Amino acid sequence: MSMLDQAAALLPEMCRLRREIHHHPELAFREVRTAALVADTLREIGGFDIRSGVGKTGVVGELRNGAGPTIGIRADMDALPIHEATGAAYSSTEAGLMHACGHDAHTAMLLGTAHLLKQRMAAEGLQGTVRLLFQPAEEDTGGEAMSGAPMMIRDGAMEGVDAVIALHVDSTQPLGQITLRPGFSSAAVDSFKGWITASGGHGAYPHEAGDPIWMLGPVLMALHGIVARRIDPMKPAVVSLGQVHAGATSNVIPGEVFLHGTLRSFDPGVREQLLTEVERALALARALGGDYRFEIERGYPAGSNHPTVTAWLHEVAGELLGAGSIDTTSTGTGASSVAVKGGRLYTMGNSGNSDVVWCLDALKGTEIWKHTYPQPLDARQFEGGPGGTPTVDGEKVYTLSHQGDLFCLAAASGKVVWSKNLQKD
Repeated sequence: MSMLDQAAALLPEMCRLRREIHHHPELAFREVRTAALVADTLREIGGFDIRSGVGKTGVVGELRNGAGPTIGIRADMDALPIHEATGAAYSSTEAGLMHACGHDAHTAMLLGTAHLLKQRMAAEGLQGTVRLLFQPAEEDTGGEAMSGAPMMIRDGAMEGVDAVIALHVDSTQPLGQITLRPGFSSAAVDSFKGWITASGGHGAYPHEAGDPIWMLGPVLMALHGIVARRIDPMKPAVVSLGQVHAGATSNVIPGEVFLHGTLRSFDPGVREQLLTEVERALALARALGGDYRFEIERGYPAGSNHPTVTAWLHEVAGELLGAGSIDTTSTGTGASSVAVKGGRLYTMGNSGNSDVVWCLDALKGTEIWKHTYPQPLDARQFEGGPGGTPTVDGEKVYTLSHQGDLFCLAAASGKVVWSKNLQKD
């Protein structure tokens, strides 16, 4: 029986586990019932050395079979403070709590993996150790000084681990398709809190108050201008506000405005610059006669997939599901295409005999703009040529087909290396 067939046979049990966890959601570092279910299930499977209470409410299960590498496989367990209104038979029994981010599925899937590994490691003579990491507190710190991952690391969960594998369900992807790519897979995340303070007063006498709500206007303009005007446009970044609170009634000018937002980035330098720029924006209140306070909660660093491990997963996923089931498109807040009237734009053109590059609507093929370069681009200058994977000044180039034409584009700049009409040539 293939591994895919064995996984399909486990589907009823995995559904039962997922629905049981969904039925009883628990917040960060309160995953007591979930952790007990995990530990009990691993005991039933057998063969695992089990440690509970790792990182407060985390669970580690280890399966060994001789000498070899140690591979960690991780799933998160915590739920969110969201009211569930799905009406499902297995919906949350806890008021105001819900598994809305898929951690119930992650946990059930890792328990299904435990079943498969127990069956196949000994049967196929696989050598090494698999360490299953059931992580608490991914969504929040739960009032602790750190979230679940660093707390499990502190408690030794990662000692001796050579590589870690994890996944996240994605409701935007078609069933049976997975996204897999080397390099960055998730952004660094930090959150900030800011307080703009000034003297309050009666709404009928605004000239006698400092008015932090008035000061909020230029602060908001500065915050939303950080990415557009302070950050290198080739380095993705996000500044988003999720909360702005002030006042309690219509005719009283409050003495404080509270802001709460999130920062996302990939580049370590940009990550630090965002913190500096947010504080500079808040400091505008001082120029208007007010003051500010600023707090940062450092979150996770940017996640980056190791190319070797990614290649392993790509090979195995291709064997199990077929190469067409693997999505390798780019991630993050940056993108290589933008929407224009429902279409996508790509930089296209020909080279060797021409120095013109066009930007075309990929759906219609209509011209958006064109640019004439001083020197023609010659495909013969580049190692690999048509059909290969050359580089231009260290930048990878890729092929793109559209309405019978094949183009080779530089991945970041969009410059055309070569093009070919497949119907005529």
